[in-house]
Amino acid sequence: MTEQSLPESPEPAEQAVPEITDTTDLRSGPEIHQGLLAVLGLVGRWSGFGNGAKPATGEQFRYAQRVSFAHDGRPFLSYESRTWLLNPDGSVLRPAFRENGFLRMGSGSDELELVLATAVGIVEVFTGLAGDSRWELASSGVGRTRSAKEVAGERRLYALSGGKLMYAQELALTPGDYRPHLNASLTRD
Repeated sequence: MTEQSLPESPEPAEQAVPEITDTTDLRSGPEIHQGLLAVLGLVGRWSGFGNGAKPATGEQFRYAQRVSFAHDGRPFLSYESRTWLLNPDGSVLRPAFRENGFLRMGSGSDELELVLATAVGIVEVFTGLAGDSRWELASSGVGRTRSAKEVAGERRLYALSGGKLMYAQELALTPGDYRPHLNASLTRD
């Protein structure tokens, strides 16, 4: 590969790199894109606790979670999730699963598209539908690094109920064999 030199461009002394304008607060920052009204209820920072089961073994665990759905005025939400495994007494055992992605509306008024990348080397594309304070998604494509565990698919249901964000997640290690994996109740921070 031949190295090419880029033209020198002076950095104006008064020019600053823009600040990140993503917001989880609909009262501040840019106005939310009108195309996102079907997912408006998700916007925010959420935290809470959940229960999980490893699909391969059925082994149960408890976890704490923080989730963020933010926007910057464009027609997508940025998504971030961090979890921590808990000891039986409720104290933090260690950091656990992390994922980041983007939720956008599909070609139809209630169609959803979600793209996620995880810290364990799995990338997923989901499609689904927005309903009345509920959002259903299923993976339509899964990619992984060579060192990542094999995952064939995933289904997620998010719903707002009594001011809480509830969700359930099923995971398939082999095609079509979905098993309960995670469920949690999160409160807006």
